[in-house]
Amino acid sequence: MMRTCTSAAFLLITALFFAAESQVSGLPFNKYSWLVTHNAFSIVDAPLLTGAQRVTFYNQEDSVTNQLRNGVRGLMLDMYDFENDIWLCHSFRGQCYNFTAFEPAVDALKEVEAFLTQNPSEIVTIIIEDYVRAPKGLTRVFADAGLDKYWFPIAKMPRRGADWPTVNTMVKNNYRLLVFTSDSSKEASEGIAYQWKYMVENEPGDPGVVPGSCPNRKESKPLNSRSASLFLMNYFPTIPVQSEACKEHSAPLADMVATCYKAAGNMMPNFVAVNFYMRSDGGGVFDDLDRMNGQTLCGCATVSACQAGAPFGSCKAVGMPNTSSTTTGTAGSFSGSVQLSGDASAVNAPGLSFMCLFLVLITSCLL
Repeated sequence: MMRTCTSAAFLLITALFFAAESQVSGLPFNKYSWLVTHNAFSIVDAPLLTGAQRVTFYNQEDSVTNQLRNGVRGLMLDMYDFENDIWLCHSFRGQCYNFTAFEPAVDALKEVEAFLTQNPSEIVTIIIEDYVRAPKGLTRVFADAGLDKYWFPIAKMPRRGADWPTVNTMVKNNYRLLVFTSDSSKEASEGIAYQWKYMVENEPGDPGVVPGSCPNRKESKPLNSRSASLFLMNYFPTIPVQSEACKEHSAPLADMVATCYKAAGNMMPNFVAVNFYMRSDGGGVFDDLDRMNGQTLCGCATVSACQAGAPFGSCKAVGMPNTSSTTTGTAGSFSGSVQLSGDASAVNAPGLSFMCLFLVLITSCLL
């Protein structure tokens, strides 16, 4: 028997968030909280472009385009040298294989370019787990996708924890794409921001979902450091399981937001990274983001209670969003309920038990 996992009425909640965002616009970018998809490229039923049966794990269920349309504003992408190009891939020890590869990076980046072109007031952040060694490889792939025209210049990024420009200023200047890399050398060689110079981050994977605990990632400064003005909160298990995401995105996620908020010295996460972002038994990630932004931006229980031009803490009475799912037949849109008919962590290949154990031991292929 299939279990129904609601989509948390995300279209309604997202609409409320973006409507209310206009009421509290003009604040620095680092005052907002944004939804990030962990391994945004690792999509269930993605085409097998290399010809080999894929043996890996999956983290999302719809295209990058749909993720952005549905309210996602940050993408985690793992980039590797592969087939004389740069590919998005799950792998290990810096090597991409034909049975773990997904697609050329430029294809996903072109989806981002199309979204930014069609939505001139939106800002997108890309966080790269970077295994690219080709000289100027990242610079080339972003230029080939047409994204260089939206690039937020590294010279204008705030240092030592200072506030970012306002979202209005970023949109006015067309600095609507923020890109961060895990490779520190790329800042000098390609002008791409080294991630942990500008943001703090908690541990990814299983250490990041332990109730009551929010330790910083070893590459990151302590979460309560004020020398970086952005805070990335990872909230996903090491092994992604679709059927568990409903439970993960309900009360446990709200509790972890509160735990990480305290661990960061009462700093709200700017980015919340999750797997299977639409799945929840309740309001889900969109509901949590609504509450997070309400608290930070206007001192209200939800961002939909914010009032334009009103003093901080002046909140209007609003009803909570209806979280019952509604089915739609819109092609290319993931609204309504999500049926749990399978398990994306199950890999369709012989010798699965051995391969899964090997991949688990090499955690870089999962995180």
